[in-house]
Amino acid sequence: MTDPLLCSAKGCQQHAVWALVWNNPKVHSPDRRKTWLACEEHREQLAGFLGARQFLLDVVPVDEAPQDPGPGR
Repeated sequence: MTDPLLCSAKGCQQHAVWALVWNNPKVHSPDRRKTWLACEEHREQLAGFLGARQFLLDVVPVDEAPQDPGPGR
């Protein structure tokens, strides 16, 4: 059985429906994609946090989220 994907907002236990794709250019290579998951309630809050730092690249449905290759990149 696969565990449900949960929202990345602190303390939230709701199922994720959105993937927020981001990259911190000071830490990650340009092709690296990190992902936070969001429920409907926290989508704007999490996107605002990443957007204010100019990290947010895209918001897509959770089933379209890119696979993060991990820290070896």
